[in-house]
Amino acid sequence: MSSKDTPYAVLAEFANPADLMDAASEVNKAGYKHFDTYSPFPIHGMDDAMGLKPSKLGWIVLAHGIAGLLGGVALQVWSMDIAYPLHISGKPYLNFPAFVPVAFAVVILLASFGAFMGMFFLNRLPRLHQPIFNSDRIAKATDDGFFICIEATDPAFSEQQTSEFLKSIGATYIETIPE
Repeated sequence: MSSKDTPYAVLAEFANPADLMDAASEVNKAGYKHFDTYSPFPIHGMDDAMGLKPSKLGWIVLAHGIAGLLGGVALQVWSMDIAYPLHISGKPYLNFPAFVPVAFAVVILLASFGAFMGMFFLNRLPRLHQPIFNSDRIAKATDDGFFICIEATDPAFSEQQTSEFLKSIGATYIETIPE
């Protein structure tokens, strides 16, 4: 069996956002886990219809921000109190209000790095080839198309049964995407 014969997924097009939302809910209820939806704009409530868990990105950014705060303050405490203590104008060595600008800048720097790298890895990038682009119709997802793609890696996937299921829930066009 060549890679052209091996299915990557079944792609189904729906008429409008409401049909796509209903279809995503039905696909989730049917037990499919490896599927995604494509539309030209965000559809509010789609995460719930797909049964997606909350993102871990907020926790990643928070952890990096806290690390930045602790690191920035620790660096200033070490440099101003331990390594190079200077008594200037009667001010204390540990002058925490003076540490705020640097600590804030390091928090923002590390939190932004955490957001960037978190999104990079959570989205499994870099992905140099995505087989869904083998379909000519998926280009409509940037203009006026509403799609569901159920991947062949899903335990409930069967090319024939999945295609029939998508047709039964209102798909207007169904295509098997080759690997």
